[in-house]
Amino acid sequence: MESLSKASYRIVAIPGEGIGPEVVEASLKILQHVAKIQGFTLQVDYGWLGATAFEQLGSYFPQATTELCDGADGIVFGAVSQGGLLELRKHFDFFCNLRPIRSVNSLLHKSSLRPEKIQGLDILIVRELVSGIYFGPSGRSSDERGNYGYHTMRYYDEEIRRIARKALEQAQYRRGLLTVAHKENALPHLHWTRLVQEEATKFPNVIVEPMLVDNLAMQMVLNPQRFDVILASNLFGDILSDIGGALVGSIGLLGSASLNANGFGLYEAIHGTAPDIAGLGIANPLGTLGACVLMLQQWGEVQAAQQIIAAQDRILAKGYRTADLFTQGEEILVNTATLVDLLLEELSVVQHSQLGVLHESRK
Repeated sequence: MESLSKASYRIVAIPGEGIGPEVVEASLKILQHVAKIQGFTLQVDYGWLGATAFEQLGSYFPQATTELCDGADGIVFGAVSQGGLLELRKHFDFFCNLRPIRSVNSLLHKSSLRPEKIQGLDILIVRELVSGIYFGPSGRSSDERGNYGYHTMRYYDEEIRRIARKALEQAQYRRGLLTVAHKENALPHLHWTRLVQEEATKFPNVIVEPMLVDNLAMQMVLNPQRFDVILASNLFGDILSDIGGALVGSIGLLGSASLNANGFGLYEAIHGTAPDIAGLGIANPLGTLGACVLMLQQWGEVQAAQQIIAAQDRILAKGYRTADLFTQGEEILVNTATLVDLLLEELSVVQHSQLGVLHESRK
């Protein structure tokens, strides 16, 4: 089949630790397969980060990994338990974190909510990723009352404005509603509402809805379908996006993209290292694969992305489930390797059917 794409891409894979290597390798197999179908080439280099980097190179965030990522088209990341990830995000200024939360029809019954509550669910959380409490002044000290620790939530106005612009752009191309998570009744010096509304004057078709973050978390559970794009600070976005795992049935289904101003991105699932299942070969790779779909979309490889999404939906519709999705009734429990094989087979079937259509059209 002739493909519209003739491009070549280089990515850096950083497997990390825990289930990171398993889900990254699984996703890369599928990426390479769809690249072959679509006619583009994919070079993969491997980098180190976190505890494994410290063991190998004596640093959680080694210079060698930084140099490897320079000039790449994307970074596919697994998971780390400590060290390196925040530094990587900060170094490349991956300030714009996109976390889609979409329901899958065949998994509606896996949600913590009734199926009708999440039918057609399509939320995008836009999380500021390189500032806030994770990067503010912090430390340990003591005074007359004893020892204490502190972390400071600090945001420059321009840091809020630039992530606001990204969230407004996303809302403009979606359903036109931007909900701003804030806690200004207790944190009055962080002017999220005012700054976002000022930026929104350039986006007249977007409705801006400020909402206290504690109420927002409750509304995500009571009526998630009401939301379109949710803009949140680093800490609030971290917490709110995990609610998405309960909504769709498993945190293992959710991927993310972290982009800088140049469109260069880090792509990862939102789950952690899951040490309790690491090495057992039962991890769900669909979160990391979903992140890779976001990478393909960022590159403009829309057809490749759509093929992966369609293959995944068909496999899930046939009842195949990894352990995190808790098999019921006639559903079929599969491990990571089997799920990958099923996806590769499904993609090959699509490729052959497309070849058949092309052959018929040339007669």
